[in-house]
Amino acid sequence: MSLIINGIAVPAPVDPRVSLLDHLRETLHLTGTKKGCNQGACGACTVLADGERILSCLALAVQYDGRSITTIEGLAQDDALHPLQAAFIEHDGFQCGYCTPGQICSAIGMAAEARRGVPSHVTTDLTADVTLSRAEVQERMSGNLCRCGAYNGIVEAIRSTVAAEVAA
Repeated sequence: MSLIINGIAVPAPVDPRVSLLDHLRETLHLTGTKKGCNQGACGACTVLADGERILSCLALAVQYDGRSITTIEGLAQDDALHPLQAAFIEHDGFQCGYCTPGQICSAIGMAAEARRGVPSHVTTDLTADVTLSRAEVQERMSGNLCRCGAYNGIVEAIRSTVAAEVAA
C-alpha cells in the first residue's frame, strides 16, 4: 500500500486511523499543508487528490492508496512558482500566509471543476459554460477562510490566473 505524493510513491501509514493531513505533516514532513480547525471547516488543509480538492484533515491516508496527492510543495515546476503562487504575491493575496497553501490548492481544484462544468450555488445558467466571475470565485472559495481578511487579493489572484485559464 502506498500513496503518490507530489509524484513520489511513499508508504501509507502503519496505523490506518492516521489522517492524510497528519501523515503529510508528521510522517512526511511536508508542512506546507496547514492544520487549522482539524474539523473540515476552514480549508487550511486543502490538497489535491487526482486533481480534485479535498480536506486532508477529514481524509484517512489509507483511503488514498495508489492515488496522486498534490500539496503546495508539489505545485512548483522546474524551480519556478506555479502561476497562481506568483499571482498571490503580485496581488497581495496573503498576509500571514497560513491559509495560502489551502487557498491555492482549492483554487486549482475549483478551476478544474469549472472546466468540467460543475455549477455552484450562484451559477445562473446550468446549461452554459461556467464563467468564473467574481461572484462565482467568491462562492466556490467560501470554504477557505482567511483570518487576515486578504479576500480581495485572493480573488484577484485567482481571477488573473486559473479563472482566466477557464475562460480561454
